[in-house]
Amino acid sequence: MKPVAVFRHSSTEGPGHFARYLDGQGVPWTMVKVDAGEPMPVSPSNYSGMVFMGGPMSVNDDLPWIPRVLALIARAVDEDVPVLGHCLGGQLMSKALGGSVGPNRVKEIGWGRVRVEDSEVARQWFGPVRDFLSFHWHGETFSIPQGAERIAGSDYCANQAFVMGRHLALQCHVEMTPEMIRTWYADGAAEILASPGPAVQNAGQMEEKIESRLAKLNGVANRLYDRWVEGLQR
Repeated sequence: MKPVAVFRHSSTEGPGHFARYLDGQGVPWTMVKVDAGEPMPVSPSNYSGMVFMGGPMSVNDDLPWIPRVLALIARAVDEDVPVLGHCLGGQLMSKALGGSVGPNRVKEIGWGRVRVEDSEVARQWFGPVRDFLSFHWHGETFSIPQGAERIAGSDYCANQAFVMGRHLALQCHVEMTPEMIRTWYADGAAEILASPGPAVQNAGQMEEKIESRLAKLNGVANRLYDRWVEGLQR
């Protein structure tokens, strides 16, 4: 089986729980460290799927690798190589597929509830899950591209997830581990202080029930990942 390519855009925003999931399923994967200047593949043909992680930048920033990523995502979708995006990765997918990315009405930082849409497509991905507590860290949001379908939203961000065939884009972070959360709130302390709002939490709130919350969130992630890996090119 060809490996899954995981694209990292920031040293602290790696695959987290998703890596554990792939290892547990025996799915080979390889990391492309975009943040370290590693070369970007020009074709998805060497991979069974492509996964794009988060990052503090905007898809609208003038960074040399962003056009290459957008072109790669568009080509992967055209060639039916499954694509999965987490937060920034989901925003990259939206833009690559003809959508847009811009400021959300509020920042979401910390734990927040996500509602699953009442649709057949949403049930195919989430199963019986109707809502769940997810982790968030974003100030921008994506639109739903033409031909895609929204499958989740929240009070503070209408578009939390969309699918297009076997491709899944997420705004929320279902891939979190305790170590990732602690690194993020340590590194992001200044942003938290500068961003008061109804959906922004402090470090203490993020730590509350962290193990039990992550166990449930990882369970939701596993459902999504189970569905996604069904489409991998083998």
